[in-house]
This record gives sequence, C-alpha cells and structure tokens, in this order.
Amino acid sequence: MTSSNVLAAIDLYKAYHQGGRQVHVLNGLTLEVPAGDTVAIVGVSGSGKSTLLHLLAGLDHPDAGSVSIAGTPIGNLSEKALGKLRNESLGFVYQFHHLLPEFSALENVAMPLMIGGRDRASAIQSAAELLSEVGLEDRGSHHPGALSGGERQRVAIARALVTRPDLVLADEPTGNLDEETASEIHELVLSLAAVRQTAFVVVTHNSNFAGKMNRVLRLHGGVLEPSA
Repeated sequence: MTSSNVLAAIDLYKAYHQGGRQVHVLNGLTLEVPAGDTVAIVGVSGSGKSTLLHLLAGLDHPDAGSVSIAGTPIGNLSEKALGKLRNESLGFVYQFHHLLPEFSALENVAMPLMIGGRDRASAIQSAAELLSEVGLEDRGSHHPGALSGGERQRVAIARALVTRPDLVLADEPTGNLDEETASEIHELVLSLAAVRQTAFVVVTHNSNFAGKMNRVLRLHGGVLEPSA
C-alpha cells in the first residue's frame, strides 16, 4: 500500500453457509483508495456490496485477505483500538440516517467528537460549523423528527465528517430520497469530498450519482471490475 492510500483491501475472501451449502461472496477482491478519491460501487442485489462495506469497516472479518485504514491493518486490532480508529479515521452514512431521536441535530453531529474525548463546548462548536457547511445552520436545535428526509441525511453526512476522517463509507445514502433531494445530496457529497480531501466509497444503485464519482467499480463474481 502506498502512503497516500487511506484504504487498502487486499485479496479479500468471504463465504457464508446457507442451507447446507457454502456461498462464496468475495473471491480475492482488492480495492485501494487514495486520499480524496471518490469511488462508487455498483452491482446487483446480493452481489456482496454490503458484505464488502462491513469488512472495510471492521464490522466483520474476511476469511482471508487484509484491510488497512489510514495505514493501519485492522485485522488484529482489539475492539478498543478498532473503535478508536473508526472514530478518528472513518465516517459512515447509511440509507436510513440512524440519528438519535432524543438529541438535536447539533448534538447528533457533535456525538462522535464527544465519544472521542472532546469537551462538549468544543464539540458543539465544531458541529455548528459543519452544520453550516451542509446548509443547516438554522436547524441545529431541531430534533430529527422535525427535519425533512433530506435534512436528516445532511445531518448524517455532517456527523460522518465531523472528526475529519480520512474515509467515509456510505451505503445507499440517497436510496430513501426523492430524485431532486437525492441530486442535492449527491452534489453536497462531491463538494465536501473535494473541499475536505476526504475519500468516499459509496455503494449506490443511482447511476447518475455513480457517474459523478472519480471511479465506478462493479462487484461481480466476488471481485471488483471497472464498470462499463
């Protein structure tokens, strides 16, 4: 792995047992992502896209192969060390925002900083700055239930970026939004990636979004290949 890569997944294999047979999901998959790169991963349902994201995040372990984040191999890290690495170097955005309903937008964005040890006042200040960056400077006091779907996803993106991670992993981040709102979120993600030099690896079925990324890779037969 070159020093400029924020993610290196090398020769990953993963299989599951289903109904008495072994189903091979990943078959020697390799993915390297330089700092600031934007990568779309596409593929049919069941091709292993979510499995891949789980391995990249250290939420599951490959049967063989290795994953390194920001130069650190994650395979043998303790749960505590892996949690610290995730908090500092990884951001996550999901199809459903997973915001905590009892907290305001501002508090939701500040949460990763406070979990990482930042004092509340400093964390809230950083969260406010990022909410402004995603166009929600006047919505910080609102709870998720009072926000639109697009606003909730903007908050989720701000939360993913607030620790200034090297890499954000996103799983269908606009799959639950209407076309116009989704397009706005696409532009926001690309703008933030460029300004902050944060790498994004995004699983998406949205061909328009995928086409705006630096690279589009198709997961097929357990490996990644350039999408035609």
